[in-house]
Amino acid sequence: MVEPSIADVRRLAEQCSNWGRWGSDDELGTLNLLTQDNVLAGKSCIRRGMVFSLAVPYDSSGPQMGGWGRFNPIHLMMRDGNDAVTGTTVRDFYGGKDGYVRGTDDLIIMPLQCGTQWDALAHMVFEGKIYNGYDATQVSSLGALRNDIAKAREKLVGRGVLLDVARWKGKPWLDGGEVITGDDLAACAAHEGVEIGRGDIVLVRTGQIGMVRHRGDWGDYAAGYSARAPGLGLDSVPWIRGKDIAALATDTWGAEVLPNETADVSMPLHILLIVKMGLTLGEIFDLEALAEDCARDGVYEFFFAAPPLPITRAVGTPVNPVAVK
Repeated sequence: MVEPSIADVRRLAEQCSNWGRWGSDDELGTLNLLTQDNVLAGKSCIRRGMVFSLAVPYDSSGPQMGGWGRFNPIHLMMRDGNDAVTGTTVRDFYGGKDGYVRGTDDLIIMPLQCGTQWDALAHMVFEGKIYNGYDATQVSSLGALRNDIAKAREKLVGRGVLLDVARWKGKPWLDGGEVITGDDLAACAAHEGVEIGRGDIVLVRTGQIGMVRHRGDWGDYAAGYSARAPGLGLDSVPWIRGKDIAALATDTWGAEVLPNETADVSMPLHILLIVKMGLTLGEIFDLEALAEDCARDGVYEFFFAAPPLPITRAVGTPVNPVAVK
């Protein structure tokens, strides 16, 4: 079997490109497919009122182990209870002139993509361009002047579908380096009895977060290129493009299989999905509790809501996605 190369990536890029599809000034990409009808379709999936958070905790025990310049959140108190008792805070803070009321405040220092997060369409650069053909210099020291995550602040709400690939394959979690193909996604959906519709938000479970919990540490989960992780392969791209989904998220660090299938270009799926297709990509989603519930009741569709924080010019955002069944 011939190993895929940059030539295959360029060929797929031409096939899946959405550049210009929604106009030369577009900055939403496939989120244009999310309409009011999609939101209403999501609403119709609510039958039991069960809510599942799909976020990992934002704390010092998170997935980042010091690689790639990313680190786990640092949480600091600006004013704590001791300040309130001893009066060392500003005296009129929260109307405390009467001596009865004092407040506490905190702050957090974190990379925006250190935990459960969405990649913005400005996150990836390929051959000097970002999504829709904008020059990479549009992402400057000021941030993303084009394709920033704040453009999606009223999106990413609608019908969600879980494709539990690990369970479909009869495994608690997929093996490191295991490739998910387009045929896998199609067969998993058929097995679950769920239809993928235009504008849906698709969540793909590999079980990797379950594996992390089983072994008791994050290990090389966020180690980047040096890790071995299950994920989407190049063969999945035509299926994703053909379904016209609005967004896709997985429970892995990078969504795509690691090591990458292409020896001569890194992160080929990020190139194809984000830069060329304009697909908003989510990573580090905790799908374990949702997957257990879906397996119990056989229902793999739900109302999904995960609008990004409207951080101006940001190339990614932390998020607390929720699935409601």
